[in-house]
Amino acid sequence: MVQTVELVARNIRRLRDVKQLSQKEVCADSGVPQGQYSRIENGKVEPSISTLEKLASVFEVDVAEFFKSYDLEQEVNLPIMQKIKMIDTLGPDEQHALFKMIDLALANKRMKDNLQTLIAQ
Repeated sequence: MVQTVELVARNIRRLRDVKQLSQKEVCADSGVPQGQYSRIENGKVEPSISTLEKLASVFEVDVAEFFKSYDLEQEVNLPIMQKIKMIDTLGPDEQHALFKMIDLALANKRMKDNLQTLIAQ
């Protein structure tokens, strides 16, 4: 069982990586001192609720996101669901590009399926 402080630290680090922010950028945007932030992200100190609220604002998530356990054995489709949720954190241009790639992949699959159906006839 993962300790709460360790779980929060992992999720903070994961969100920072997803947003592609440096610790320095997170600290500048949140007002959390860099030394304190580093200790939080490394699981050495338990963040206060107000600190979590500041960080949640920077990462554009609910505070509850810091307490979620992403255990792959808990739910089979969690990784894809997590990715879907993270799409909301992307900028409009990034979302548009991603949706175009998804549409192309789906169109390619449909075309392959249709071709296999025609060949099988």
